Amino acid sequence: MISAVTEGVKVIVRTEYQPEYSSPLQAHYVFTYRITIENGSGYTVQLQRRHWMIYDSNGTVRELEGEGVVGQQPILEPGETHEYVSGCNLRSSLGKMRGTYLMERILDGKQFFVNIPEFIMIVPFRLN
Repeated sequence: MISAVTEGVKVIVRTEYQPEYSSPLQAHYVFTYRITIENGSGYTVQLQRRHWMIYDSNGTVRELEGEGVVGQQPILEPGETHEYVSGCNLRSSLGKMRGTYLMERILDGKQFFVNIPEFIMIVPFRLN
């Protein structure tokens, strides 16, 4: 588990290798990541957009950007959390991701970026 806090909004990331969906002989490795967003600020906020940088250890870099997360633009009252699970495929057994969420305060429309901490995706056999 890894976490970061920006303007009172905490992002927690947990990753898991998915061997049943992966095929190492064909250089296809699938990972899931569970994101928990905790609104520790004093304001109601809404997640508007996401921006990801995905780094594969084979040198490939992908950039993804779009509205919301898994089809949602959750609104979080102070003290509330939102959790979702998504996935990433790599062509090697090691990679990393980092990114940002564009959030908006409902009260005044102020937008700000929340950091998604960099996290590693590694197949368990690489840890031996």
